[in-house]
Amino acid sequence: MNYFITGGTGFIGRHLIERLLLRKGTIHVLVREGSRARLDALIQSWGAQKGRVVPVIGDITQANLGISPSAAKKLHGKITHFFHMAAIYDLTASAQSQLAANMDGTKYAIEFAEKIKAKCFHHTSSIAAAGFYNGVFREDMFEEAEKLVHPYFRTKHDSEGLVRNSTSVPWRIYRPAIVIGHSETGEIDKIDGPYYFFKLIQKMRRMLPPWMPTVGIEGSRINMVPVDFVVSAMDHIAHQKGLDGGCFHLTDPAPMRIGKVLNLFAHAGHAPQMTMRIDARIFQFIPPAIKQGLAMIAPLRRIIDQMFADLGVPKDMLSFVNYPTRFDNRQAEAALAGSGISVPPLESYAWRLWDYWERYLDPELFVDRTLSAKVRGRRVLVTGASSGIGKACAIKTAESGGTVILVARGAEKLQETLHQIEVAGGQAHMYTCDLSDLEDCDRLVAQVNKDLGGVDILVNNAGRSIRRSIQLSFDRFHDYQRTMQLNYFGALRLTMGVLPVMMERKHGHIINISSIGVLSNAPRFSAYVASKAAMDAFSRCAASEFNDSNIHFTTINMPLVRTPMIAPTKMYDQVPTISPEEAADMIGDAIIRRPQRISTRLGKFAQICYAIAPKAMHVLMNTAFRLFPESAAAKGMKGRQEKPSSEQIAFASLMRGIHW
Repeated sequence: MNYFITGGTGFIGRHLIERLLLRKGTIHVLVREGSRARLDALIQSWGAQKGRVVPVIGDITQANLGISPSAAKKLHGKITHFFHMAAIYDLTASAQSQLAANMDGTKYAIEFAEKIKAKCFHHTSSIAAAGFYNGVFREDMFEEAEKLVHPYFRTKHDSEGLVRNSTSVPWRIYRPAIVIGHSETGEIDKIDGPYYFFKLIQKMRRMLPPWMPTVGIEGSRINMVPVDFVVSAMDHIAHQKGLDGGCFHLTDPAPMRIGKVLNLFAHAGHAPQMTMRIDARIFQFIPPAIKQGLAMIAPLRRIIDQMFADLGVPKDMLSFVNYPTRFDNRQAEAALAGSGISVPPLESYAWRLWDYWERYLDPELFVDRTLSAKVRGRRVLVTGASSGIGKACAIKTAESGGTVILVARGAEKLQETLHQIEVAGGQAHMYTCDLSDLEDCDRLVAQVNKDLGGVDILVNNAGRSIRRSIQLSFDRFHDYQRTMQLNYFGALRLTMGVLPVMMERKHGHIINISSIGVLSNAPRFSAYVASKAAMDAFSRCAASEFNDSNIHFTTINMPLVRTPMIAPTKMYDQVPTISPEEAADMIGDAIIRRPQRISTRLGKFAQICYAIAPKAMHVLMNTAFRLFPESAAAKGMKGRQEKPSSEQIAFASLMRGIHW
């Protein structure tokens, strides 16, 4: 008993071959010359005896499958089972490619099977051949298919029609449901079907604790089967006598609704469960004219496209939310009776599918997330680069291959940073500038543009902080002016200066080092927080204006960092802070991911609490205000600051990173 298989290196095909190797006979596999090495690797992994799997060089899209006359002659009259499995199973593939593979490929496979006098032609179709039939689609139904609007549905239906109507070889047709990973290993070869929603589940897990209830969609029943069931069923049915001319639904007799399926995978991924599910059928009551009108609104269409792009979900998947077709599989069940072959419950192996996806198929695994990938060959301007966060950021960026533009007011310490980078083999340029002087800011931008051709990434790090209560600032209005001049107007002047070149090049990134105080509204920092909040607001507005220009804005709400800026407040010697190197890691993360905002969990929590219960937050902040005294510097006095009490240290530890 000999076999011929098209699509043998595909996901279903290679599992079928592994199954057929348990039987006697030679397996001839159609393979393109460029895929020969892949088949050889599979043969080795199967542990097949020499000569059991024979490559046949050809191409599914060519007449006679591209097989040479001499190779075809050797196969004449020797093939018992001809398995045609080569096809495109992808909703996102182009219509042209699906026609070539699904239609032309089937036509050429039929002609070749007839030419070599194969005994039986086994065609792998799909439940997609039913289209969007409203009701129960039986195995003996074909012409009744409805709404074959998608190229994938149309080509799967019409290619099955070729088998039914044009072949003289006895045939059997198999219609698998959505094929998912192996129930015992979790193996899958590509993202399809429910896998499209794994990224959404993963994002929910990162944002929310697993015990938090969420809202989801309750759709129709989705029919899925693991690949090991499909190949076991095909192998068994193919070798049963008296089944020629039959069509077999390899489907789950008890499919689950979409909401239940997503919750099973959410549980497998330790993500929150969608406990409240909205029935998607309510959207069917929206008149088509209104849906079409909404789809024509450009901003809404862009938002929807961006959302789907972020999640990696093709919009065609929405059509399956209310998928109307159910499948009767009595013929398949009768053929499998007594074999022990059945669809395992998804609950028993969902965790394997999730684990395999997260280990091997998560799109993030294939994205270069290193800092060097983002800064190599790019010019990164860092202000305040002579010490603290700016120095640590500049060194880290240079170590990763970026060309760093060092900016600070003092030349001596800036020279130290430059020397340290050059000794380590990095590349940097040094410019002195008083960023509180707007004319000096303009001079800096003009000189950098002339010398280096502009800036790719701007890190607005230089800043001034003042810890002083409003009560002690009544006669110190200049504190607010000085802070705003550097933290807002200076950073804004640089930003406005580098943006024109970024616009010309259609890429750029502005990173503003803000403060956790903007989220927590920490007392005694009204001048500092107000200046940082101003830059925050500007960035939010600018991000909207430049959204379609490939220019990104990131705000980092930095927690308390041990830098020279906080040195005058001796109390900070006893409270938790992060190091400049840790702060530089946050900037590196901003460069890599380019998010809208980076903040600590405590910062996010403070912002949420203030939005929900502002008066309660005022009470908490006032408690801290009374608990922590003014510094000697704030009072205009000299002398040692008293050591913080255990109560103060405990409070600061609980609110780690907030400026008090």
